[in-house]
Amino acid sequence: MTGYPLRDRLALVAGLVAPFLVALVLVPFRTDLSRTNAALILVVVVVAVAALGNRLAGALAALSAAAWFDFFLTRPYQTFDITASGDIETGVLLLIVGLIVSQLAARARHLEVITVTDAGYLARLHETADLAQSAKSSDTVVDHVRRELTELLDLRGCRFEYGTLMGQPPRLEQNGNVAVGRRRWDVDASGWPDGEIELRTYGNGQYRGRFMLAPGPGPVPPLQARLVAVTLADQTGAALNTAGPAKDG
Repeated sequence: MTGYPLRDRLALVAGLVAPFLVALVLVPFRTDLSRTNAALILVVVVVAVAALGNRLAGALAALSAAAWFDFFLTRPYQTFDITASGDIETGVLLLIVGLIVSQLAARARHLEVITVTDAGYLARLHETADLAQSAKSSDTVVDHVRRELTELLDLRGCRFEYGTLMGQPPRLEQNGNVAVGRRRWDVDASGWPDGEIELRTYGNGQYRGRFMLAPGPGPVPPLQARLVAVTLADQTGAALNTAGPAKDG
């Protein structure tokens, strides 16, 4: 779990522990509490874990909730056997509903991160989109985006390489995270990795080139800024796809 941000690591732990603790709290009330109501309480726990963390944490919470619902709240107690058909149906529904709502909660968190952008970010995207549609040369778009990325990410430098994939530098990915090889780099906790970082551009699904980012000495820009940078690169790829190759920067 070392490759996950602290928030996601905590959510994974909560996914395992929280349903167990809540089911344990419900044990004194299990004879009076309907199985359906107990299952609904556990679904709320699953939603809370998924909103805190990610889809994996939500799915783990759903599996944990179904298991401890079976163990603590259905007869025979303290076993993973269920004898009543109604309890079996409730347990299965708990798992299914828990998995579904965990996906929805995690998706809602993701959308919230993406949409919380200030007017400055939106202005950059709008200006670049207009330029990509009106520019007669893709070089114009490439140069514009290089300047935007330099300012947006507080870079020491930024250059563009057309069509090459030489080497294996760290990579700024579509979700705003950074990967070093096949390993996710916790950029928010550890800062930028050493060396240049590539930001690839694609046009019509085809690789067109990459921006090589030289991070500055300041703090790592927030996730919103990194997502805007990825979108700017996508707009460059669209311009390259329409107008042809750009010169190497």
